[in-house]
Amino acid sequence: MKRNEDFKADLLAELRSNPDYAAEYLSAAKADSNDAFLVALRDVAEARQGMRRVAKEAGVNRESLYRALSKNGNPSISTLDAVLQALGIEVKFVVSARGDSQERRLKGTASTARFRTGKRTAR
Repeated sequence: MKRNEDFKADLLAELRSNPDYAAEYLSAAKADSNDAFLVALRDVAEARQGMRRVAKEAGVNRESLYRALSKNGNPSISTLDAVLQALGIEVKFVVSARGDSQERRLKGTASTARFRTGKRTAR
């Protein structure tokens, strides 16, 4: 077996047997790029259940799923949600370092607007 085939086989085996590794793999891929995330999601789908089963559970045509999860895929949010649900993976949103400073700036803007209008808003 070629080195790349060994790596891919080992990767799929690890993704199949370790759900935490699969989640970390997807998170790292998403941090890298959207293209990397789609390829990683396809790897997880292939490893965990196979594309045919994931497509069926997600209510998506198998060929469409292959295209959506390709490097140049452009799946809708509903397709991503359905695939993630079929795989038993959920998405969590956290404030990034960049988002933290932006959040403070937006809170300041909201506070300023609240005082200008004289209206109090619930926090």
